[in-house]
Amino acid sequence: MTVLNALYISRRPVVAFVVVGVFWGCFAALVPVYKANLGVNDAVFGTLLLGSALGLVSSMFLAPRADKILGANSMRFGIVALSLAWFLPAQATVPFMFGLLMGAVGMASGLLDVVMNARVSELEAKYDRPLMNANHAMFSVAYGASALITGFAREAGLSPTYIVAGFACFCILLVPFMRMDVAVVDADEEAKAARYPLWPIVICGLITLSAFMTEATVEAWSALHIERTLGGGAKEGALGPAMLGFTMAFGRFSGQAVSERLSDVTVVIGGSIIAASGAILAALAGTPLVAQIGFGIFGLGVSVIGPIGISMVGHLVRPHLRTEAISRVAVIGFSGFFFAPMLMGLVSEAFGLRIAFLCVAGVILCAVPLVLIAARLPKIGAASTTAAA
Repeated sequence: MTVLNALYISRRPVVAFVVVGVFWGCFAALVPVYKANLGVNDAVFGTLLLGSALGLVSSMFLAPRADKILGANSMRFGIVALSLAWFLPAQATVPFMFGLLMGAVGMASGLLDVVMNARVSELEAKYDRPLMNANHAMFSVAYGASALITGFAREAGLSPTYIVAGFACFCILLVPFMRMDVAVVDADEEAKAARYPLWPIVICGLITLSAFMTEATVEAWSALHIERTLGGGAKEGALGPAMLGFTMAFGRFSGQAVSERLSDVTVVIGGSIIAASGAILAALAGTPLVAQIGFGIFGLGVSVIGPIGISMVGHLVRPHLRTEAISRVAVIGFSGFFFAPMLMGLVSEAFGLRIAFLCVAGVILCAVPLVLIAARLPKIGAASTTAAA
């Protein structure tokens, strides 16, 4: 009942997390198709994904201002923008144009990411309970289901354009239900004059980066690893990101309950060790099934780390700075979704995908010392917020 209650409380942001998961799951399963259509090697394809990173970073710096302007309609706008943006890369056959169009995807995804996480953080402050893992779990459910559906659609011969169009229509139908009032925070003069909280943002951002950077690597390259390195088919390749999505969903639903009983430090350390073990197993796998199991174990461990990083900064800054702080953490953390594939492509081109996935294990373990530092920072974000009428 704890998880169900958390999902009910945050039901509108949950839908936004589902939308983001649907599109990125679809993309993960289409990576082999996009790469083949462009006719580029691993290093070039990874570099093209930098377009998404640039769009994401630009959007996240603008997101707090856009959120103030759009108000209760912020998530509605973000869903429509993301649904339309995803049509563009599916049409690209020229590498430079693909990278440019992925920039538009990054901008739309960045805006929605910041807004939906800010709404969840507001609800956490209002109800004084953790909600972030449950919301990110729904992203993972949607991601895994979308990747699986896309894999079967590929086997049936559907083009990326039709697959993306189907998901876009589904997501746009959800827009009418997505109006959500923004919390109103009354900041006194002392709070407004207080020093900007740089270190909580940097530390929490790096925790989130370690999780999302490795998650992005597995999302973008797991299908290719299974199909190319291990000789799997399209459905077997799609099961790589699908396993990641489903086990991340299970881990986050479990993490929602666990986070109410254990400290953030304990959860992050345990999750990091589990995730590293899964990445090593996938790297050393000799068959698609073993790799899929490895990606599943990785997803189970990494699932709780990113949401905790985002949630922590909401408690470490003053309430009137919460949306801005989350946007800054998101700039650091979510940029990993796009810088990681580029770095993975360079490592893969030089040493192969097995070595690249071993590097993933090392990166995720960096979250351990970071969360120990974050746990020592004072919590000052407990001031009350009230919902706008």
